[in-house]
Amino acid sequence: MRSDVQQQIISIIAREAVLEPEDVQPSMTLDELGLDSLGLVEMIFAIEEAFDISVPFNANEPAQSEFDISSVGAIIGAVERLICGQRPEIVA
Repeated sequence: MRSDVQQQIISIIAREAVLEPEDVQPSMTLDELGLDSLGLVEMIFAIEEAFDISVPFNANEPAQSEFDISSVGAIIGAVERLICGQRPEIVA
């Protein structure tokens, strides 16, 4: 069972990838979802807005970012850690 935070992140990713949320699996990569660099940036902005957090992400050098975008599951984990650090009341 997915938490509300996980469901919201998956919904954001699905919207940017023009997919249904049930088609987005934690093991999927952004390439598998068909997200390009613009979609990635839009996804990051949407996540920041939805959770009122700041994502430490450099779209020009994603490999050097602290924010792991290797898979949907990695993005969920990274967002959950940011929420715990920046907005603990959301996950309490």
